[in-house]
Amino acid sequence: MAPDDSADYFDSGIGAADIQSDIAINDGEITGELKFIEGGIAPGTLSGDGYFIGLKFSDFASGLTYANVKVGLVPSSTGMALQTLDSDKNAVFKITDKKNQKIKVVQADNAGHKNVQFFSLDKLELEDSTGA
Repeated sequence: MAPDDSADYFDSGIGAADIQSDIAINDGEITGELKFIEGGIAPGTLSGDGYFIGLKFSDFASGLTYANVKVGLVPSSTGMALQTLDSDKNAVFKITDKKNQKIKVVQADNAGHKNVQFFSLDKLELEDSTGA
């Protein structure tokens, strides 16, 4: 899992550099800075002012592909369930409570074996909503 600096989320013209900087993932923690985005980045669950993080998921267990992986934000402020990755392997989340929310990743093979991981957001820095 890492930021995808070349991503254009939802063909919106908004990419990773527009919403975040210096994102790193180490020992179950995500660090870096999230920028305040006015109006959101897509209709629905990613709308409205706030902070967003975009990640590319590519480190799968042996024999698994993106279709075996579900990702989500827990708890979700919108009630959105875990989502199966699509072929670009990118996922964007609206962060509303970095102290209590976590990124959840579930990798499951066809035999029903699951590997569940949680990534803390507590160490993320949030840009001032005035852009300062």
